[in-house]
Amino acid sequence: MKISEITPGQGNIDITAEVVSIDEPRQFEKYGRQLRVTNATIKDDTGEIKLTLWNDDIDKIKPNQTVHISGGYCNEFQGNKQLTTGKMGKLEVLGGEAPAEPVEVPTETAPEAPVEVPAEEPEVEETSPIPEEVIPEETVTPKETSEENLI
Repeated sequence: MKISEITPGQGNIDITAEVVSIDEPRQFEKYGRQLRVTNATIKDDTGEIKLTLWNDDIDKIKPNQTVHISGGYCNEFQGNKQLTTGKMGKLEVLGGEAPAEPVEVPTETAPEAPVEVPAEEPEVEETSPIPEEVIPEETVTPKETSEENLI
C-alpha cells in the first residue's frame, strides 16, 4: 500500500515508509497512568502522512529510518490524515540509522560513614505514672415536654 491510497477511517493498513521528522513528545496523565504521545512525519514516493506514536514506540524511531506499520489505522484530525498503530497494530524498524541507546550516567555517591552500634542497650529511666484524675459526673435533667415544644 502507498500513502496516497490511505483514506480516513481505513483499518488494517500495511505500509513501509521513511521517517522524515519527529515532534517533541508530550507527557500527560490519564486514569492514573503516565503516557507519552508525539507525531512523526513519514513519506514514500507518493506523499507524506502524520504517524501518531505512543509511549515506547516513540523511542524506537528517528529520522531517516525506514519503518513498517502493519495493522495500522487512519483517522482524520483537523482535516489531516493521521496514521496510528492503534492497539492491534505494530511498528517495526527496517533500516536506516539506529536510535541512540540510552546511556546510563553514573552518579557520584558520598562514601558511607561508619555507623557506631552500641554493644548494650542503654538503660531507660523509669518515670512515675500520671495520677488519674477524677472526672465529676454531669447531672442531666430531662427537658420538660409540653404541647408547645412538640409543634
